[in-house]
Amino acid sequence: MTVAPQILRLSLTDFRSWRSATLQVARRLVVLTGPNGAGKTNILEAISFLGPGRGLRRATLDAVAREDGPGTWAVAAEVEGAQGLATLGTGLATPAGGDGPHARKCRIDREPVGSATAFAEHLRLVWLVPTMDGLFLGPAAERRRFLDRLVLAVHPDHGTRVSALERALRARNRLLESPSPDPHWLEAAEHETAELAVAVAAARAETVQRLAATLFERGAGPFPSAGLILDGWMEQAALDRPAIEVEDQYRRVLRENRGRDAAAGRTLDGPHLTDLLVSFAPKGIAARDASTGEQKALLISLVLAHAELVATMTGIAPIVLLDEVVAHLDPGRRSALFDALGALGAQVWMAGADPAAFAGVATEADVFEIAPQHVAPAR
Repeated sequence: MTVAPQILRLSLTDFRSWRSATLQVARRLVVLTGPNGAGKTNILEAISFLGPGRGLRRATLDAVAREDGPGTWAVAAEVEGAQGLATLGTGLATPAGGDGPHARKCRIDREPVGSATAFAEHLRLVWLVPTMDGLFLGPAAERRRFLDRLVLAVHPDHGTRVSALERALRARNRLLESPSPDPHWLEAAEHETAELAVAVAAARAETVQRLAATLFERGAGPFPSAGLILDGWMEQAALDRPAIEVEDQYRRVLRENRGRDAAAGRTLDGPHLTDLLVSFAPKGIAARDASTGEQKALLISLVLAHAELVATMTGIAPIVLLDEVVAHLDPGRRSALFDALGALGAQVWMAGADPAAFAGVATEADVFEIAPQHVAPAR
């Protein structure tokens, strides 16, 4: 049985442009309208911090603190979630005694938890924001981040493993900078690197395989299907072979390429270089060669399929955050999007400058008018 978490009350304090804001929500569809710069996206970003990672803008923790504010910030939500009613809170706080740098704190029902990963027991999140529009044309690193966000929604510990892999690679690279690195330290670094690399690759491979199947099952429609391929040997190997075999193979690769990697100043093989190749299925072309409109529709298709996959794999329908998506669709696709979102059964938060773009669902939604430092239900 799938549960569909719902934010009932959201509070922001000293977050981005907001000194404070509170939204009381009763419905599964929430619409934020108002002029550009009013703070709509900042509200969506605040929600995105109720999951592991750095939110939908990938911001550092101090960057989201209000300018000219105290340097701290807080986001809290009352949630009817997978574990029943709970209050989730996170923010940047002053350490006890007031000494030292600010640190992120996370709480569930006012009790401290180790990190935002613990929030995954209550809700999951997926989103689509304008900065993702260039995904198919940008560098592989952007698609890797997108891929890891997909994985993170179903495997909350994935982000921790990715970060650990990055640290292990940096440690190996530093050892290789020495004219004669200690072989025991190097072996240890490569052992850890291989173990983490295979764990990251396996989670990516499983998620993409399942997502591709979900996209195929969706078939033709206003939001096209996509072909997905991971351009990385380790991800494919992780699907077909035992993890220990793939780890041993990667350790051999690392050992044999120490000289090459030392000369390059970086590790030249591994899942930290994997790319996600996406094709526009109706035309059988690479997504980068599709039109701008086709790419937008493809992104929406990916996010809808991902939301379905999260619900299937975790039993928790994710809260969906959509920023400035509706205004760029023609009326037919706009209506189709509203229908698809309704079919998900999830809570959906949408933001846009033009209230008319949401006319088709206004009677079914909690609509809020957003102005600088002001939130009010639409009249």
